[in-house]
Amino acid sequence: MFPGEHLEMSSKAELSVVYVNWNALAYLRDSISSVYQYTRDTLFEIIVVDNASSEAGLESLREQFPAIKILRSSQNVGFAVANNLGFRHSVGDYVLFLNPDTQLIDPSIDTLLAHYKMLPDAGVMGCKLLNSDLSLQLSSIDAFPTILNQALDSEYFRHRWPSCPLWKLAPLFVDNSLPVRVEVISGACILLRRHIFDQVGQFSEEYFMYAEDLDLSCKVHDAGFQNYYLGSTAIIHHGGKSSAGQLGGQWSTIMKFRAMVELFRNSRGNAYAIGYRCVMGITAVCRLSLLMVMLALSSEGTSRALLRQSWSKWLTILKSSISSHSVPLTSL
Repeated sequence: MFPGEHLEMSSKAELSVVYVNWNALAYLRDSISSVYQYTRDTLFEIIVVDNASSEAGLESLREQFPAIKILRSSQNVGFAVANNLGFRHSVGDYVLFLNPDTQLIDPSIDTLLAHYKMLPDAGVMGCKLLNSDLSLQLSSIDAFPTILNQALDSEYFRHRWPSCPLWKLAPLFVDNSLPVRVEVISGACILLRRHIFDQVGQFSEEYFMYAEDLDLSCKVHDAGFQNYYLGSTAIIHHGGKSSAGQLGGQWSTIMKFRAMVELFRNSRGNAYAIGYRCVMGITAVCRLSLLMVMLALSSEGTSRALLRQSWSKWLTILKSSISSHSVPLTSL
């Protein structure tokens, strides 16, 4: 049971904005401020679920934003569980799950909701995500995951061949003011109808973090709805600020790998999940071999530092492919 579960709820909100916070207070404050600044045509409520943050000051949000609801957990229960809790305390017919490290720069919420209402078959909808330097974030959309597209996943490949069916990123590079059907929407900004979220069983709580958006997009599609991307509006997604600095920088790599193993096990069976681990292990060996040669030939500087980062990532993936439980959740 979470303290605050009996908070009074508004009966007027059309849209419920749900945040899950973990040690990202500065980003969260800016994000909430931007929602109030740019959202003018939508009656909304804001619900913040705090996942046992160690930093102080969360209550100061009430001084700046008196209408928000804050729910506290005594432990870090993960992204899915916390979002579901926030949903249960919401009243809007529409729900927007928004990361605390996002920031509106135009009336994105009003725009998204207006387009969503015009699409009776809409399941999940998201918009264009921008990096902190305002460059395009390729993770705005994605294809349904397979062993092949996960093994070949690379920022270089995605930028070089965005129209490749492995990634299905073409809508990101088309100037279109109307929503476009896609397969997967990033969990940084997810809009959907309340009854659809309930119908598909909400976020699957067996994932601690990183695969919930993939899983939700798949479940919504399988339920007969279409997922949409709206490229005519954008929000900044600073990215990974709640998980930065964990376990030498590779905490997120470990958690993403474990989440994908669980996703494949749930959606395609244990054999497929084992196949994924094996293929990713082989891929890691190949990439580490190539990185070894590149490190031997490179000189000191930025490029060598990037190569070392890549080495650390793929070494972590190799270890995780051998033992997907190398980091127990109790250590988080």
